[in-house]
Amino acid sequence: MGTDISIQRNVYLDQILAERRSHRQFRPDFCSDDEIRRILHAGLLAPFAAAAVGNSHDYFRRFFVMRRGSKSMRSVHPLVMAQITKLSADLEKEMERDPSLRKRASGFVRILTRMQETGIIPGIGTAPHYIVVAERTGFPPAELQSLAHCLENMWLKATALGLGFQLVSVTSRMSADPAFCSVLGIPPGEWELMGCAVGYPADELSPSIRPPVEDVTVWLP
Repeated sequence: MGTDISIQRNVYLDQILAERRSHRQFRPDFCSDDEIRRILHAGLLAPFAAAAVGNSHDYFRRFFVMRRGSKSMRSVHPLVMAQITKLSADLEKEMERDPSLRKRASGFVRILTRMQETGIIPGIGTAPHYIVVAERTGFPPAELQSLAHCLENMWLKATALGLGFQLVSVTSRMSADPAFCSVLGIPPGEWELMGCAVGYPADELSPSIRPPVEDVTVWLP
């Protein structure tokens, strides 16, 4: 039997886990610096690949915060769009070589086409804040797993603060882009990147719907 405090903590945690959603519509007002710092602190607390990058507490993870309309946001938008255009062209060539890929990738192709036609990259300029997280590369490579832990912590903290959160997965393609890394002030290729958008949600979303645990679990002998 748990104590009243542990029961209450688990109730709150279960509520936050259930309410964590991807928000794609944001109000125009900016979050406070304190709210952003609390989200970043949650990300900093996430596990990292200590065996791969060493146990140093210095610079295994960095955060870069851009505000909508800022110089940095205006600088990175065309760089990311160029990567989207390249990704679309590369994917088209791959689909020509492998026709079966076209059916599987059709939804993703539509998303890429829409971004190129509209000039809108979801999360970069569509939300008040675009945050890039950088994880130092190491051996064996585990930085992508560390970034996943980090972003999940940030996502849950944003949910607890009543803020909207959206992954900006195209950011991962920018880790070797010299111009993008120059905006961040880091050398290209030495850090893996992932991004997210944060802001006050424009709409209230219902909790996530998942199947019962029993339906997706096999208890092995």
